Amino acid sequence: MQTETLKVTGMTCEGCTKSVAHSLKALNGVHEVVVSLSAGEAAVRYDEHLTSHDQLKSVLKDVGYGVDSTNTAQKPQVKGGCCG
Repeated sequence: MQTETLKVTGMTCEGCTKSVAHSLKALNGVHEVVVSLSAGEAAVRYDEHLTSHDQLKSVLKDVGYGVDSTNTAQKPQVKGGCCG
């Protein structure tokens, strides 16, 4: 099992957090997802033999959110998600 915290861009409301959590939980191998709107993060516990970091990022992009791979610079929010 592996736990990874993703910086998710584009979340603007609780509906967005539910969408992010639902999308990540749908991936094979994902066991737990905790999404924080205020922190702009999703903590994901998953089996690295069944899914990967790239698959986590891909599913978020597919539903209209971005993943910020740098923790130092704030990137503009991606339009999309449940509100845009």
